[in-house]
Amino acid sequence: MAIGCFNCFNRDGYQLIGTSGPRFGVRHLQCILAFFGLAVAYSLRVNLSVAIVAMTDRNASNPNFPEFDWDESVKSYLLSSFFWGYVVTQVPGGYLSAIYGAKYMLFWGLIICSCLALLTPFCAMIGDWQLLVFLRAVQGLCQGVIFPSMHTFLSKWAPVEERGRLVGYCYSGSQFGTVVMLSISGYIASSLGWPSIFYVSGCFGILWSVLWFYYSASIPAQHPTITHNERFYIESSSSSNTNRDSAIQLTTPWRRIFTSAPVLVLVVSHCTNNWGFWTLLTEIPTFLKSVLGMDIRHNGPLSALPYLTMCLLTYVFIWLSDLLKQRNTALPLNYSRKIFNTLGMWLPALALLGLGYITAGGDNAKVAIALLTIAVATNSATYLGFHVNHIDLSPNFAGTLMGISNCAANVMSILAPLSVGVFVTDETNPVQWRIVFFFSAFMYFFGSMLFILFGRTDVQSWNTPSQQQQTRTSISENLAQENSEEPTERAPLYQDA
Repeated sequence: MAIGCFNCFNRDGYQLIGTSGPRFGVRHLQCILAFFGLAVAYSLRVNLSVAIVAMTDRNASNPNFPEFDWDESVKSYLLSSFFWGYVVTQVPGGYLSAIYGAKYMLFWGLIICSCLALLTPFCAMIGDWQLLVFLRAVQGLCQGVIFPSMHTFLSKWAPVEERGRLVGYCYSGSQFGTVVMLSISGYIASSLGWPSIFYVSGCFGILWSVLWFYYSASIPAQHPTITHNERFYIESSSSSNTNRDSAIQLTTPWRRIFTSAPVLVLVVSHCTNNWGFWTLLTEIPTFLKSVLGMDIRHNGPLSALPYLTMCLLTYVFIWLSDLLKQRNTALPLNYSRKIFNTLGMWLPALALLGLGYITAGGDNAKVAIALLTIAVATNSATYLGFHVNHIDLSPNFAGTLMGISNCAANVMSILAPLSVGVFVTDETNPVQWRIVFFFSAFMYFFGSMLFILFGRTDVQSWNTPSQQQQTRTSISENLAQENSEEPTERAPLYQDA
């Protein structure tokens, strides 16, 4: 049945009008919840990054709370331990969300992580950094399911026509959470003490989990307040006939996934993007301090500036994408994905090339901050590029694909900062930093070029194996059956309020 058809009838002859979906419906409520869920997830992820300054510097915190004598080596263990667990649960998270539902994976992942955040000060006081490393690794295990499950969730709720927009809105929540935590943590630490940083983020995580449990659903068919029109619009928009019935489980075609050229290109693009992105976030502060004498780690608002700009620029790219769709000759999806992916990777590459020529003196520090902000912010265009491509290729296994690519990409996130030690033996030498920036720019360029040449947006044949496809019932038949079971005295038109 054609999408956008306004003369669609069910078995009883009742007309299903408004199949383009309501302007604000249940799917938008789900995305608002997802936005704040990612905001909470990232606030729980970065809370130690900002609290550790106050935990190790009595002058930066409320003196009524204990201070820890941790050297840089211990700090590096603490800050990296989250990702030890985070990488492990990426693929299982996508697989399990397809079986048990993304709603429950997201719920349990965040509520356990939030409770552990509340225990962080206690663990630090009784077990010092060793116990805290273990706790952070467990938090990473919990959050490893977040992105794969979120992709599974969006693959069920985001219609094809709105996919890039809704994915962009949801994932901008990660920058929002980072901005809020970086901006308020200094005030919380100085006024209430560093433990309150963990208490605040943990309480908000538990509050979100309760709201999510009662107001979300893994698939449209399970939501109690969704209208027939909106459900029909969401389910019929997918040309892949995605699995909408939780009772029907599709066997994951692992071999075909790992031998699929578009999937491999997607994984490489994700890896190269993470290499450049995490090089920026982890090493630029060191570069600014060592070469330009500017310490932004202790400046919360300045540290939050790139994330804030990234969050805002996400909406600009979404608006631009919608504008291109409204033209008389709409841009094909394949071109749209590649254009935004190119913007999101090549603009940061150009900014990195510029950073390579920054030296001490004059207003170069301001130029460096501007280039850093541009490099981080423009990367948000990839939300409309490779980030949503998992759902394009396989709506049924989008979470699994995200788990695979995010697992590999986060290995790059660990290796990229470590590789800096190979190139930079003297942190005050701008020439050595230039090598780091140029190599990261090359990674951005290479990943984007591969996506341009070999990236695809068409649904892959293994998304719905033929033998499983035969056991499925079409959407129109499901809806017709539901409608036929309703009382005959109802109004003849289904309309969204």
